[in-house]
Amino acid sequence: MTETDFSIVNEQIDALLTGETNPVANLSNASALLFDTITDINWAGFYLYNEETEALDLGPFQGKVACMHINNGSGVCGTAFKTNTVTRVKNVHEFPGHIACDSDSNAELVVPLEVSGKLIGVMDIDSKSLDRFSDDDQAGLTKFASVLASHLDIA
Repeated sequence: MTETDFSIVNEQIDALLTGETNPVANLSNASALLFDTITDINWAGFYLYNEETEALDLGPFQGKVACMHINNGSGVCGTAFKTNTVTRVKNVHEFPGHIACDSDSNAELVVPLEVSGKLIGVMDIDSKSLDRFSDDDQAGLTKFASVLASHLDIA
């Protein structure tokens, strides 16, 4: 498997989003870039926090259809959001309370998204391969989320 050069991917997302303030457009292109450049993944996208329902709602993504709402604290995404912690899971089937939106997914990496100090959601990347995500992937995707967040203009 080829390692992703996140220095290039992070430069690409920065250049791609410069000057664009529409958060849906930015998240859509971010998910497309991730899905196109990271090998051996089957889903890349975002869940955004809904303050009214106190749940995560499905945002822009690439991949198979997905769960539309995830309770805060549920599954990998909800846990990562609630704890505001990057969460890397080698085998999602061993994760307590895992939500199987796509039964093909076996590994997952979730990165909380903060804009101006406010937690707004998570970036979620799934793979069919067990133990797909490395320390380098985690560091690169954490930086990607930071670059992306600098371009999100959410009121």
